[in-house]
Amino acid sequence: MTNNYDPITLEIIQNSLQAAADEMFAAMRRTAMSAIIYEVLDMGTGITDRHGELAGSGAGIPAFVGVLDKTVKQIMRKFDQPGEIEAGDVFITNDPYNGGVTHLNDMVLTMPVFVGDEIVAWTANIAHWNDVGGMVPGSMSTEATEIFQEGMIYPGVKLISRGKPIRSVFDILTSNCRMPDYLTGDLWAGVASVRVGERRVLEIVNKYGKDVFLHALEAYMDYGEQVSLSALKQLPNGVYSLAEEQDSGQVYKVTVEVKDDEFIVDLRDNPKQDPGPFNMSADDAIIAAQIAFKNVTSPERIANGGTFRPLKVLLRQGTVFNPNYPAAMGIYYEISIRLHDLIVRCLAQAMPDLLPAGGFASICGTLFGGIHPDTGRPYAVIEPELGGWGGSPHTDGEPGQFSAFHGETYNCPAEVAEARYGVTVDYLSFHDEDGGAGLHRGGKGVRIDYRIRSDNAWLTVAYTRDNVPPWPLEGGQSGSPNHIVIRRAKGGQERYSVISGLTLNTDDVIQVMTGTGAGWGDPRQRDLALIEDDLKNGYITPEQAEQYYGLSQRNG
Repeated sequence: MTNNYDPITLEIIQNSLQAAADEMFAAMRRTAMSAIIYEVLDMGTGITDRHGELAGSGAGIPAFVGVLDKTVKQIMRKFDQPGEIEAGDVFITNDPYNGGVTHLNDMVLTMPVFVGDEIVAWTANIAHWNDVGGMVPGSMSTEATEIFQEGMIYPGVKLISRGKPIRSVFDILTSNCRMPDYLTGDLWAGVASVRVGERRVLEIVNKYGKDVFLHALEAYMDYGEQVSLSALKQLPNGVYSLAEEQDSGQVYKVTVEVKDDEFIVDLRDNPKQDPGPFNMSADDAIIAAQIAFKNVTSPERIANGGTFRPLKVLLRQGTVFNPNYPAAMGIYYEISIRLHDLIVRCLAQAMPDLLPAGGFASICGTLFGGIHPDTGRPYAVIEPELGGWGGSPHTDGEPGQFSAFHGETYNCPAEVAEARYGVTVDYLSFHDEDGGAGLHRGGKGVRIDYRIRSDNAWLTVAYTRDNVPPWPLEGGQSGSPNHIVIRRAKGGQERYSVISGLTLNTDDVIQVMTGTGAGWGDPRQRDLALIEDDLKNGYITPEQAEQYYGLSQRNG
């Protein structure tokens, strides 16, 4: 039967789905209200097949795209009776225990695509919303002890029924937000995005026929699996384990077993769930493992539902990676990236010629806000920050990039931050703190100074990789830590990596310092011309060139 399908047509359909997901992304970006979406691109879009398996994904955050298939499957499980899902419906969820996967700020919209009375695909998107209620502005507190303190929970409910908005749901959304105008704008951007995806999928089906379309998706999933299996055969089989102390003092553990046809990540031997918000859902633990799996198998090839068929993730209920309800999860993202980095580090010890040294590996989420001094309106800044990646077997680490979880996102330009928010950006540059020396040095972290322009502003941050810096390979030097320094207008400085609701006043400065990645290889083996180039560009100081690279001795 397969031979009756033209392989070129199947590939055209598969590429058309990718283009449709990209168009969904563009529609959302161009119509969103919040800079965290339209500038930073803290969002993701995708199209699944009728079973909820990812078939096409837009740009944006890889960890967000990994949410969408899991959300669709949960909606299908919840609304499993005939007639409960209809053409024109749009569903909304942010509940990490019921398909939302991440935390309450990340809102997911999903829409079924019907041909006649049959669902042939789903469109979906996810984006970070500035505020969804809860105990603090921005809805994310490092002091939350249960999820109810982190905002309103939407456990997969209909937002739009047969094309008509359900007013009561809209009212509940806006009534439980400190910035309802931003919420409304971002919400309708999400609706526009899933509707664009529906329209494009229907165009593809109408052009090629329903049966050909459905077969194309099945073939695409099978191809994704074949790519992964082929890549697995290139990895050294074995069982690899790692225990790593975290900034909190807890020890996270992982065991990875690599076979020719299976990649097993065992996370069962890990600490009990955190009493605060430093937890992540079981689905998100799977996403962290999926990204690490893709890192070492076929990072340059496709990623769809079939790609991850060889992956198995073992979890234990009640741990930090699979907490019991109603554990708080507001800072899930730091635990996610800790887990991803743990898996990569475990494998890098066995495969140092394949993987880089450790990077700053933190979202470095920086949340601050208050009353805008010019407009008198509330504002909230939600910024992931740039940092340095580790040196690799082949080259220096990348400087000033987002973490592995953030993919194709961008930093918010200083001009936009100053125009939209009540701050001045005094300083933005790479820094020259100690760390990252190596044959191939780590990429540089950044320094950003935000000057507050009004009294009674607030700040919340939760950075990891502070006490435990980025890890080196093959004789390189550890990277530098992630942290912030508060420079008070009235004098004095304070250093933090985790703080919630800190009060700031006019002319106080938030100095963000993100980590430089760790080095790969012996610094004394680094090429002299590269050391001199680093000095010329200000990446290292003369003192560092002498201390870590022995510059004068080598020149002598």
